[in-house]
Amino acid sequence: MIVAAAQTNPFDRDVKLNIEHHCQLIQEASDKGADLVVFPEMSLTGYIREGAQELAFTLKDSRLDKLIALSKKLQITVVAGAPILIDQSLFIGSFILQPDGSVNIYTKQYLHEGEEEFFESSFDYNPVIKIKGHRILLSICADIENPNHPMDASKSGASLYIASIFYTPLGMDNAWSKLSAYANQYCMNILMANFCGSSWGMEAGGRSGFWNTKGELVSGMKESSYLLMAEVKD
Repeated sequence: MIVAAAQTNPFDRDVKLNIEHHCQLIQEASDKGADLVVFPEMSLTGYIREGAQELAFTLKDSRLDKLIALSKKLQITVVAGAPILIDQSLFIGSFILQPDGSVNIYTKQYLHEGEEEFFESSFDYNPVIKIKGHRILLSICADIENPNHPMDASKSGASLYIASIFYTPLGMDNAWSKLSAYANQYCMNILMANFCGSSWGMEAGGRSGFWNTKGELVSGMKESSYLLMAEVKD
């Protein structure tokens, strides 16, 4: 299975432009043979707290139509982040767009300090993605700070653990260290996608990466906007 992390420089609050950029990177990932492409936390809006309610996506949001169609056309699974409104509750989530046209969601379970003022956490939306015999589970940003999260993914039989994050440069050494340790401890491949550039008035740390089941960094990026490609071995 070939996977890709899309390290994007978001257009804060400009969903239309972000979707266009997503489409470009999805096409490029597909051209390189990817079965799965993963975007960072809230990649469709840029990381926001204030004003997230106004930009929030719903479960059947027509703004996703172009991405759903492209996923189906290219037969590639897409994980893209957004604030998601469900029954009047606002969550930080990821949309999982699959080649059969179906759409699932993951919601962030462990919020970063200050996010609880705007968002709720939920353990109710935690699907298993299945691609070519692999079981894939998701996380968003602060989820990876709680060791119970990757442990639970391992108990669910994950062969690939995905982290969609927005970390600043100061947090990246710690993020790499934790993800490497989780990969080794639980014998899981880990793919992490982070922003580059800036969002919410803060610089992003880039350095998206892929770790194998021994915790070894197989591929890592610097600060530029591009794709990281990796192979998850059977």
